[in-house]
Amino acid sequence: MLVYDYMSNGSLDKYLFDQPKTTLNWSLRFRIIKGVASGLFYLHEGWEQVVIHRDLKASNVLLDSEFNARLGDFGLARLYDHGTDPQTTHVVGTLGYLAPEHTRTGKATTSTDVFAFGAFLLEVACGRRPIEARRPEDKILVDQVYSCWKEGNILAAKDPKLGTNFMEEEVELVMKLGLICSDSVRQVVQYLDGDIPLPNLTLVGQSSSGFTFADPEGFDHVAMSYRSPMDMAFSNASSSVAESSLLSGGR
Repeated sequence: MLVYDYMSNGSLDKYLFDQPKTTLNWSLRFRIIKGVASGLFYLHEGWEQVVIHRDLKASNVLLDSEFNARLGDFGLARLYDHGTDPQTTHVVGTLGYLAPEHTRTGKATTSTDVFAFGAFLLEVACGRRPIEARRPEDKILVDQVYSCWKEGNILAAKDPKLGTNFMEEEVELVMKLGLICSDSVRQVVQYLDGDIPLPNLTLVGQSSSGFTFADPEGFDHVAMSYRSPMDMAFSNASSSVAESSLLSGGR
């Protein structure tokens, strides 16, 4: 049995989507993001066993009376010993948050949690879900953010409800990190805390399987996984599998 503190402000999703009654300012959103990142770091590296959450999303982030965040709903979580291989073979999770390799192999890892955290970053910064079936005229969220980045104006994808009271550098960091989120959660926390700078990535190639970015300063390239015909066929064949065009790979 899991026992939680009373989280009087409920789940984060009700403050982000579908014309919320209360809009969170950027300062609160960024604090929530960093809180969830710290919690995920503890699950992956801080406890005596590795905990893979397997369903990280805004609706599973709970807020207390001061809008401090807690990661909740561990119904799909799996534990395994540090240094061993997680034995998962079934694809579970939520449409829009599943890493492409998870949909192909059924194997959940800490990297697939980090991938889902990338989707979470985008939904918090942009105020919309990764996939919204009721809005077919809109692009998939990752495509929208990527298009804005490619055009040199990634901030155009931010949540319009933020108005003008936000830190441009922080919003840009969160959205770019959401697109390339494939590192360990330790490195993600370092990016968010400003301990290390996010590489200055530029588009260097495109193929049917995705986009490739490179850092002009000489860092290793980062490959971004978008839709491939194989992934789309797999997704269409099963309602339990996420659209595999979401977020970055690099693994």
